[in-house]
Amino acid sequence: MNQLKVFLFFAGIFSLSLFAQQKENTAAVFQIKKPDYTVSPQTGMTKQHWKDAALYLLEGAFSYIHKLDDPMQFPKQEGKSYPSNPNQVPTEKLEGLCRTLFIASPLLKENPNLVINNIKVADYYRYQIVKLADPNSPTYIEPRAKNGGPSQKLVEFGALALSLLTNPEVLWKPLPQNQKDDLAKIMISYGDGPTVDSNWKFFNIFVLSFFKEQGYTVNEKLLVEYLEKSLKHYRGNGWYNDSPAYDYYSMWAFQMYGNIWSEFFGKKYYPEIAAKFMSNFSDLKHNYPYLFSKDGEMIMWGRSISYRTGAVVPFPLMGFQNDPDINYGWMRRISSGVIKQFLTHPDFMKDNVPTLGFYGEFEPAVQNYSCRGSVYWMGKIFLGLLVPDNSPFWTAKENNGDWDTTFKKDEVYSKYQGDSQILITDYPNIGASEVRAWCHEKVKDDWQKFRSTENYNRLSYNSAFPWQADGPNGEVAMNYVIKNKDDKWEAFRLFNFKKFENDIYYRNVVLETDENIKFSLAEIPLPNGILRVDRNDSDKPVSMRLGHYALPKLDKEIISSKKNIAGHEVTIIDNGKYQLAMIPLLGWDKTEVLKAKGLHPESNESSVMNVSSDSKSNKKGIYATLMLWKKSGEKWKKEELVPVKILQQTDGSVTVEFDKGTKKVINFK
Repeated sequence: MNQLKVFLFFAGIFSLSLFAQQKENTAAVFQIKKPDYTVSPQTGMTKQHWKDAALYLLEGAFSYIHKLDDPMQFPKQEGKSYPSNPNQVPTEKLEGLCRTLFIASPLLKENPNLVINNIKVADYYRYQIVKLADPNSPTYIEPRAKNGGPSQKLVEFGALALSLLTNPEVLWKPLPQNQKDDLAKIMISYGDGPTVDSNWKFFNIFVLSFFKEQGYTVNEKLLVEYLEKSLKHYRGNGWYNDSPAYDYYSMWAFQMYGNIWSEFFGKKYYPEIAAKFMSNFSDLKHNYPYLFSKDGEMIMWGRSISYRTGAVVPFPLMGFQNDPDINYGWMRRISSGVIKQFLTHPDFMKDNVPTLGFYGEFEPAVQNYSCRGSVYWMGKIFLGLLVPDNSPFWTAKENNGDWDTTFKKDEVYSKYQGDSQILITDYPNIGASEVRAWCHEKVKDDWQKFRSTENYNRLSYNSAFPWQADGPNGEVAMNYVIKNKDDKWEAFRLFNFKKFENDIYYRNVVLETDENIKFSLAEIPLPNGILRVDRNDSDKPVSMRLGHYALPKLDKEIISSKKNIAGHEVTIIDNGKYQLAMIPLLGWDKTEVLKAKGLHPESNESSVMNVSSDSKSNKKGIYATLMLWKKSGEKWKKEELVPVKILQQTDGSVTVEFDKGTKKVINFK
């Protein structure tokens, strides 16, 4: 009897603990309180809800702060993220401090007396900033060595300078002069030094600009040099090149830095340079919004994807302009949609801190330069709170832009981005967006191991179907894998863009470990998917696979089925949200549905369809494939599953006919 009482006692304690844990997990998901569907009929979010979102993130960070001496240091996520040795800990703490400040500073600008977890937030940041220049502090950052190169410390000091530049009243002016001088000496040592030939130049620019604004002597020659070099990265249509990549940095980082620098410093001191940055900024309104889905969801694409909401910061910064050509209601709809995409996702937070990943933890998307506090780079979205309340960005009625006014059902819309060679495609039938962009990095040269990976080497990236990592047994999503000389599956990554002509996107690709294995690639976006017509130009037999997008397992098992339409085998998988269909038209031997674990960012279990071929010939061959999609529950018409016929093949071209009678010639020459 006594044993039963003990058992019941501990069972009760366990159930209370479990209930508390469940309650805590529920509370950890951001809630939109009192949504305003009058001004924001799509998301319910207003500027106040953006402030609520910022506070939600900041309260999580401050759950680790109980006194002014506590650093912004968070639990390490298992995997390749740093710190991996004690020498990296000061930089880890610096990241946590400077990046959470992106969230805190705009809130402090409006409410300097903000208190979180019984800590006066402004006092905390001023105290910690001063400690960076105190040799006796465990968070002390030494000046750059005389011959020291660029480092993560430069990055974080650039971030700190941006916050100081936009909110000096709270963060800088209250400091005693001797502390200002000590900070200036250390920060300028990094700003007045070498940098990386990428968006990193802005870290030097912000350090030098802030201290010039405060009356310190800085290297203005170097400042102007870095500004002019940054402008040379511009490639038109809103896109910069991030040496060598194109990704979200190429739009949101360059454009945000250029806008903030111009607004808070450049227009006063270097008006001609500021005018160039703002001219480039004005180009993005015609292009960048189309990279986001109808529901305002961003595509998982490129490195540092755990910065998530940072990708939409150019949209609120449009509020500094009063441009009648900007659909401000659409820009806010996209921005609020991305905030909701992540902050309302149940896997987004762990230990009160955003995970390193996309939704939850996802090691394949993590880079080794990130620590747990790195995720707060996403806080740059809240620089939008610096835009005045009466800006049209906040006051315009939310809308879906071209998704409602221009796009038509059963059509597909592509916007070629010119010199950047990026193709943005929008699919009204499922409200998804898609991007095709640069990838040409060898694994052997990729010392940081991210530009040669799935972060860049997919054939395309889609807002509805986040990329799946490659599996050890050849499981692949939205790319080819080739059986190489070592009998291992190797993904294509050395792509060379050829042309975008007649709505056809052309690239060549060669296998990194065997230059004799090469393909000419052509793809045509369709209303419900993609038609691929690729030519194998290899001079040897090739064993290969091509994968469709992958589907995560959600609330129920993924169902797969097969049918025969017009002599072609159709394979369909359905996860209850979307269904994907894959139809080999030419060249392929078989289609398989491959299950995977631990490869997908949305679920531990997933499925992907692969077509495969084990050629025995050295001759060139055409491989044509339909990769289609629909929302779950919608029925497929026969003409939707096989909407095209291959009419003719010659040595350099393939002619295809679509169900409406239109023809296209795919010209590989």
